[in-house]
Amino acid sequence: MNFRFGVDYYPEHWPEDRWETDVRLMAEMGLTVVRLAEFAWQKMEPAEGRYDFGWLDRILDILDRHGLKAVLGTPSASPPAWLVEAHPDILPMDSQGRRMSFGGRHHDCQSNPDYRVHVERMVSAMANAFGHDSRVTGWQIDNELGNSHHELCHCAHCRRAFQKWLENLYGNIDTVNGSWGTVFWSQTYDRFEQIPTPALTATAHNPSLLLDWKRFHSDLIIDFLESQVRVIRSAAKDQFVTHNFMGLFDVVDYFKLARSLDFVSHDQYPFGFWEPKQSPAGLAEALDLMAGLKHKTFWVMEQQAGITGWQTMSESPRPGQLALWAAQSVAHGADAVVFFRWRTCTVGTEQFWHGILPHNGMPGRRYDELKGLIRGLGPLMPRFEGALSDADVGILYSYEQNWAFEIQPHHPELNYVSYVQGIYQSFHERNTPVDFLPPEADFGGYKIIVAPLLFVELPGLAQRLSEFARQGGILVLTMRSGVKDQANVCQTERPLPGIFGDLTGIEILDYDCLRFRHVPVERNGQAFIAKLWWDVVNLRGAEAWASGSGGGHAGEPAITRNPYGAGKVWYVGSCPDEGLMKAFCKALTEEAGVDPLGPHVPGIELSRRRAADRDYLFVLNHSEETKAPLVDPSWTRLIGRDLIAPFDFQVYERPKRP
Repeated sequence: MNFRFGVDYYPEHWPEDRWETDVRLMAEMGLTVVRLAEFAWQKMEPAEGRYDFGWLDRILDILDRHGLKAVLGTPSASPPAWLVEAHPDILPMDSQGRRMSFGGRHHDCQSNPDYRVHVERMVSAMANAFGHDSRVTGWQIDNELGNSHHELCHCAHCRRAFQKWLENLYGNIDTVNGSWGTVFWSQTYDRFEQIPTPALTATAHNPSLLLDWKRFHSDLIIDFLESQVRVIRSAAKDQFVTHNFMGLFDVVDYFKLARSLDFVSHDQYPFGFWEPKQSPAGLAEALDLMAGLKHKTFWVMEQQAGITGWQTMSESPRPGQLALWAAQSVAHGADAVVFFRWRTCTVGTEQFWHGILPHNGMPGRRYDELKGLIRGLGPLMPRFEGALSDADVGILYSYEQNWAFEIQPHHPELNYVSYVQGIYQSFHERNTPVDFLPPEADFGGYKIIVAPLLFVELPGLAQRLSEFARQGGILVLTMRSGVKDQANVCQTERPLPGIFGDLTGIEILDYDCLRFRHVPVERNGQAFIAKLWWDVVNLRGAEAWASGSGGGHAGEPAITRNPYGAGKVWYVGSCPDEGLMKAFCKALTEEAGVDPLGPHVPGIELSRRRAADRDYLFVLNHSEETKAPLVDPSWTRLIGRDLIAPFDFQVYERPKRP
């Protein structure tokens, strides 16, 4: 069975005599897959070693009768009260030494050996019961790993695990002291057992320790997932294994977390109650990152289906927006879209996280809107299954750079994710497809590589970027590149941008953190603004493409371009405003011969999926106005009308071109 659309369902929240009605309505809507059980540990194991899968078996039977398959979630995000009572130290500890309480979710320490035993035992019981069950098509490990763990865990188990991780990495304590520079403030260690977690301290911890702590905790989460993957794969047959990621979330390195999975899944919430509603470019960026994690199509395992809310709520999606957002997910590489949730719950923290059905369980506007989407878009999706955008532009995305800037952001408003978002948005508005790449990626096949904020050295990266430019690629580097070595210690061997000096054809004489001011920038008579940071650049073979025109930096290069081998290397020595980024992006793509998918129309997003012999173009209207998008007549329209209504979309196809 090919899965296109599904829903997240919690039968344990509802009377059993309602299940048949719910599943019938799902089938009538056109859904074909349902995620179950990811928070149902106590329901499946009400006491240690006493399993009850009868209720799960009964709902699987009902789904099967109506032609729906199930994805089962392993329940390690919600350890039950009896387990916490037996092993209270599985509860995580914050940086102030406070033990978290039972309640909520993710109330667990993933380094705790007792907890790991219970998790693997529970997952093994599930896999043995359902690993060969034809009603089950796949597995989701845990739920949103790293969520609720922003402060990480500082318990004794985590401290010992951190010390062991460091010993495996460095080999001996002298190497740690030398790499971290622990002579500063008399922080030298005599043995690994002295090294703390970065718990609350009088001032601030060593930035080298902090970066390794973030690396360690990412590796711990990855190991926690992989231990469950191994259990599933040892007992399951012909069932996929995935996990639901969270876009630009930064606690764990998603490229590494994705390695053991068949494909990644993603949770997409345009109107999250916890943040301002996201822009179309921000939503597209999260989806493109998901496609980049394995360079493969993905699932959306939680697609917003109504108002989100815990203690407070988001605004309500406008008519058409739920369908539009789902279509956007498909446009950027989702082969299946699973809506969260089926019915708005009446109990617990998420009483006001609205689903397809309201509290009363009666189908209404949201049900009808998504039913129409499924009937229109679903039949087309097999045509481009497995197909991505085939981008000419790659943005290098590094979790380690992100962590280093979380530790030392320099400017209070300088943020790695936001800086990358500004770059992505300029390509997005130009309707230019972008791939996100890990630092170890193969850069061959791309015309442009943007490598922002390479603050910390990564093994072999500088050499591979040099080779990319030497062979004719266009490379973009930015401010705060080449500053640190891999241990988060400042480089001293050469002027900034350090190991990238020859590539860029510049040296940085000084820099200026732009607290409380901007620097005006001029390019061909046009006025722009540089924010947050300014590198004082001396040209050593490069040419200035844009320059400061005041603010104490008049005449100094803001953006430079340097010939290198058969290619070009650009350097951006500040945080450009939106106008300067647009002009810069236009210059880059024109120099590289990268054509946009179509002209820019305000409020309209263009996205492409390239199948073996045909291209598919999605035209998405995120505005409240009827639009007339300018689509080349070589495209044949499959969905939509000449004019595209507010919060509506069109799909086109044409034979694939070079």
